Amino acid sequence: MGFPLQLAVRYMGSKKRSSISLGTFFAVLGVALGVAGLTTAMSVTGGFHKEFRDKVLGVNAHVLILKRSNSFTEYRELIEQTKNVPGVTGIAPFTINPMMVTKGDRTATGVMLKGVEPARVRDVLDLPKQMIEGNLEGLRLPGSKPPEMRRIKTLTGLFDPDRKADDDPTDRPNFLDTLALAAKESPSKGSEKAAETDADFEAEARRITRLVGGAEDAEAQAPLAPGAPVGNIVPEGGYQSALPEDDVLPADIAQDPCAGDAKVLPGIVIGVTLSKSLQAKLGDCLQVTSPTIGFAIAGGAIRPPVAKRFRVTGIFRAGFDQYDAKFVYTDLYQAQEFSDGGDSVTGIEMKVADIDQARTIARSIDKKLAGGMHYTMDWEELNHGLFTALRIQQVVMSLVLALIIIVAAFTVIATLIMVVLDKRREIAVIKAMGATDNAILRAFLYQGGIVGVLGALLGLVLGAVTCFWLLSHALPLDPKVYFISHLPVDARPLDFALVGVFAVLVCLVATAWPALHASRLRPAEAFRD
Repeated sequence: MGFPLQLAVRYMGSKKRSSISLGTFFAVLGVALGVAGLTTAMSVTGGFHKEFRDKVLGVNAHVLILKRSNSFTEYRELIEQTKNVPGVTGIAPFTINPMMVTKGDRTATGVMLKGVEPARVRDVLDLPKQMIEGNLEGLRLPGSKPPEMRRIKTLTGLFDPDRKADDDPTDRPNFLDTLALAAKESPSKGSEKAAETDADFEAEARRITRLVGGAEDAEAQAPLAPGAPVGNIVPEGGYQSALPEDDVLPADIAQDPCAGDAKVLPGIVIGVTLSKSLQAKLGDCLQVTSPTIGFAIAGGAIRPPVAKRFRVTGIFRAGFDQYDAKFVYTDLYQAQEFSDGGDSVTGIEMKVADIDQARTIARSIDKKLAGGMHYTMDWEELNHGLFTALRIQQVVMSLVLALIIIVAAFTVIATLIMVVLDKRREIAVIKAMGATDNAILRAFLYQGGIVGVLGALLGLVLGAVTCFWLLSHALPLDPKVYFISHLPVDARPLDFALVGVFAVLVCLVATAWPALHASRLRPAEAFRD
C-alpha cells in the first residue's frame, strides 16, 4: 500500500475525532441511496419501455409495406419480391378496419378487426403463443376463397327533389349516361354476354331505370311473378287500427342465426377483456358490423353496412389491455368481404430477426420497391408517440434522480473540507518531512474515490435487492390507466454499471477542490496558526 493510499485510509477511519468518521459514513450512505434510487428508477422505466415494446410487437409486425391507395390487390407479387430480403424471417398480408361487435344486447364499438392468413400468422405475430383458450384452426372455413369485387352504382339525380311524378328519369342525360355505364359493367341477369353496342347500353340503362325509378312503367311492362301478393295494402280496420301488443315473428324468421353446426360460421379470435365485456366464450356467436351506416361515397350513393356472424374459436391475452379489449382476428378472406375491394389488403407485415435493425431493413425494402405507390413503416414509426413519451419519461426521471448523487457529492466535499481543516498541522508536518504536493493531492483523491466506490457498491446492492423485491411481488396496476396489470421491472447490468461509474466520477470531481486546497497548504502558514 503506497503512502497516499495509507494516509487516505487513516484519515477516513480516524479515531481521534468521531465527527470525521461519522461524516464519512453519511457521505457513503448518501451516495448509496442516490445510486439505489437511480438504478431502481431506470429499471422501472426500462421495464415499461420493454413491456410496451414486447406487447406492441406481439400484436404488430416489425415492418409494414403499405400503399398510397385504397386498392392493394398486387400484394401477392410484392410478397414474392420481398420475402427473401436479408433479415426478414416472416411475411404475411393483413387487413385492419374498425368494426362494431355485438353479442345479444351487449355491444363493443371501435373494435379493430384484423384479417390474417391463418397459415402465416405465426410467422409474423405472437398470437399463437398468446392463446389462452381455443386455437386458430377454425378461422378459415373449408373451400374459402377471396371475395369478388362489388361495385356500387352511382344513380345520379335519381332522388332529385325537383323531379315531377310524370317526368321520365331517362330524359336527364347525366342519369342516362350513368345507367348506361352501369349497364355496360353489369349486364342483366340471364344474358349470355355483355352488351356490345351503344343501343344495348341504352336499353340496359332503361331496364334498370324501370326497376329502380319508374314504378308505373315497370308495372306496365313487367308481368307479376306467379304467386306474387296482390290486393289492397290497407290493413283491416283501416289505418287507425291498433297493432297487437305482442310482436310474434314466424318460426322461420325468429330463429337463432347462431344455432346449428359450428362449422357453418367462420371463426373469430377475441381478446380476454373483450370476452368479459361481451360475456362471450368459446362457441358463442358474435355479429360484426362495419361502421358505414349512412356513409355517402362520391356521386351520392349510399354504402350499406355489412354485417357478418362469426363463431368464437379462440381467446387470447396479449397482456396489453388496449389490445385485449379492442382487437379481434379472423380469416383474411372473411375480413375482405367488409370492403368493396375484392382481393385487396391493407398492407403486408414482416417480422425481422433483429428489431433494432427494423428501420435499416425497411429502408432497404424502400429502395427495392423504387418508390412509387408503395412505402414502408417500421415499428418505431408506427408507434412513434408512445415510445417517444416513454423515452422522454426515462431520460427525465434519470436526470432528476441523478441529482441525489450530486447532492451526496456535496456531502463528500463537506467531509473532506472537515478533514483538511482538522488535519492542517499533520499535513504541514508531513510536507515538512518531505511529502510532495502530488502525494497529498492523491491522498485526498483516494479518499473521495473510496467514498464513491463504497457508496456505489452499497447502492448497487440496494438497487438490485429492490428490483428483485418488485419482481417477486408484482405490484398491481390499473390496466385501464397503465394498460398493463403489474409494475414492470427490467434490471439491466449495463444500466447498473453506468450508474456506478457515474457515482464514482461525481465523487472524484467533488474531491478535487478540497484535495487541491490541501496540496497547496504551506507548512509555515500551518505552524504559524
